[in-house]
Amino acid sequence: MKNILIPTDFSNNAWNAIKYGTALYHKTRCTFHIIHINPISYNSGGEAAMYVDPELLEETILKESQEKLEHLLKDIERLPLNTKHTFQTSALYGFFTDHIKQEVKDKNIDLIIMGTKGASGLKAVSLGSNTGNVLTKVRCAVLAVPEDAEYNAPREIGFPTDFQLSYDIKVLDHIKELTIMHNSALRFLYVAQKEEDLSEIQMNNKTFLKNYFRETEHSFYTLSDKKLDDAVQAFVESRDLDMLVMVAKNLNFLERILFKPAVEKISYHTKIPFLIVHE
Repeated sequence: MKNILIPTDFSNNAWNAIKYGTALYHKTRCTFHIIHINPISYNSGGEAAMYVDPELLEETILKESQEKLEHLLKDIERLPLNTKHTFQTSALYGFFTDHIKQEVKDKNIDLIIMGTKGASGLKAVSLGSNTGNVLTKVRCAVLAVPEDAEYNAPREIGFPTDFQLSYDIKVLDHIKELTIMHNSALRFLYVAQKEEDLSEIQMNNKTFLKNYFRETEHSFYTLSDKKLDDAVQAFVESRDLDMLVMVAKNLNFLERILFKPAVEKISYHTKIPFLIVHE
């Protein structure tokens, strides 16, 4: 049984994340925990209004959220029926990232699925916002689904890496599970900044990946480009990738791909999901 957490704000991109997640795991027995977190309001002085009368909270804010969640469940029931899927909902009040961390712990969450919004995808999501905070501060795998992403079984999955850091087996198990589930091929991308050979550490890490995924169709590619995001864009387009996976161990590398691109040149943020796995 897989436990999947999907936060919703009842927007189109949050609905797309639900549709994508249920389709991606259509062969897997899952409990989807769908939550709505009402943010703490701020007073005119910029300070958080920390105290809300519990009865008022229960009778107004949370009651309204729970009603919206019940309507959402009815919409989910109109999706193709899957007897392997069950759904639980909860309405909460407080700080978004704190609640996500607590839900991951309390419900033994395996994966968080979040929608990303707008023409610029994750570019619109600064590191101080909900998706950015969850990606970088919550130690749980996150699947970020752009609003415009349409579900296609992930036949080809891109894996950008600089081979600088070794990978934990449990981290790679997440990725292997996905490739087995959909009979996917892995395409590793290394972006060379200079005309240099891989170091001994890089070669060892590359060999480790090659051995670990020996039973999965995979291949390695090297692109020489000063800009990492441009190289990833070219790679996504040339391979017609269905998803990108990355390991959060190297946050600098991750941020350069997810949060730094020049929006006008980059479209992969708006087209394909990212799976970010943590150690």
